[in-house]
Amino acid sequence: MPSETMGLYEVEYSAVPAADGKAWVAHVAIYGHSNNPMHRNCLFPDQRVSLEAVFPTSAEAEAEARRVAVEMLESSSSHSRAQ
Repeated sequence: MPSETMGLYEVEYSAVPAADGKAWVAHVAIYGHSNNPMHRNCLFPDQRVSLEAVFPTSAEAEAEARRVAVEMLESSSSHSRAQ
């Protein structure tokens, strides 16, 4: 499962086989800062994103999951600045 630090967040994005076993779906989990190195502060638990989409390859599903994570964090950041 690819993991990447994006700003203050740790993002895990992955491809999970679809129920039919012939395609892939995109999954994302986002973690925030924690003072305890043995514990991650889960802000967005691992779940499927782009609910209507399935992808022919795992690489395409991972790319979509990463795109959604970036979009979520940018949206959250711009929303925080607007307040």
